[in-house]
Amino acid sequence: MKLLSYLTPEGYKSYGILQGEGIIDLRSRTDIDTPDLKSFIREKGVAAAEGYIRHETDYQLSDITFLPVIENPGKILCVGMNYQTKRTEFSITSDAPTIFIRFSDSQTAHLGDIVKPALSDQLDYEGELVIIIGKAGSNISEQDATKHIAGYSCYMDGSVRDWQHTWFTAGKNWSKTGGFGPWLVSCDEVPDPQKLQLKTWLNGEIVQQDSTANMVHSIRKIISYMSTFTQLSPGDVILTGSPGGVGRSRNPQVFLNIGDVIEVEIESVGRLTNYVVAASK
Repeated sequence: MKLLSYLTPEGYKSYGILQGEGIIDLRSRTDIDTPDLKSFIREKGVAAAEGYIRHETDYQLSDITFLPVIENPGKILCVGMNYQTKRTEFSITSDAPTIFIRFSDSQTAHLGDIVKPALSDQLDYEGELVIIIGKAGSNISEQDATKHIAGYSCYMDGSVRDWQHTWFTAGKNWSKTGGFGPWLVSCDEVPDPQKLQLKTWLNGEIVQQDSTANMVHSIRKIISYMSTFTQLSPGDVILTGSPGGVGRSRNPQVFLNIGDVIEVEIESVGRLTNYVVAASK
C-alpha cells in the first residue's frame, strides 16, 4: 500500500491511498478526522487505510501537487557515512553512527524544486532510503525495531558542502534542499529493507548505485540507537545514509547546477524526481 500527501485541485492539503494512477482521498472521508498523514499514522496507524482500498478514487495523480510525504515531522534524524564506499571517500574511521538533524522547512516534494543556494556552488546530491516511524518508543531493542516502522520512502539529502564546516547542520538545512517522496510504502510491500537496490540519477545518468545490504549500521540498529537518546514518535523521519559516488568525491567534482534533474530510485519503493532551480532574490 502506498500513501501520499498532496494539494488537491481545489487547493487544500490532503492525503490518500495510491491505486494505480488514481488516489483515494482519506481526509474527505466522514469517518476520518485526522488532518494530515502524520496525524493519521499517529491516531489510526497505516493498517487502518486498508479498509478504504476498495473505495472509488477521487483524483488522478495528474490532478494533484505532491507534498513531502510527512510535511511537518516532529523530528528528521539523519545517519551519515552509513555505507562503506562513502566512508572510504570521506576517510571515516570511527565506528559510531554519524548523526545530524534536518528541519522540516528544508524539505520539498516529489516533482518539486531543489533550490540551489545563492551563496554556494557546492550543492551535492545524496540518495537515501527513509524510514517513517509508525509507533512511539524509547530504548527500543533491535529485535523489536521493525515493529515501530510505518513504511519507507526516498530522500534526496541535498548537501551544501562548503557550509558543512565541522558539523553538518548548516550544510543540511537550506530551504528546499531535501527532496522527500513520492510516497510512503507500507512494510508489507518491502519484506526485506536490507535487500534493496538504490540508484541516484543526475540528468539521466546513474551517479550512485548500491544495495541497502551494504549499510554499516542496519535499519534495526539505527532505530535502536536513536531511541536511546530521544523518543521516536509516529511521523518521525529517519534518513539511513547515502552510498558512495557523491559529487564532492568525484574527480573532477560534480555539483548540482540550475536546470539539473536529480532522481532517487529505490527498489520496491519508488522514484523521486526533483528539479534544481535558482534561489529567489
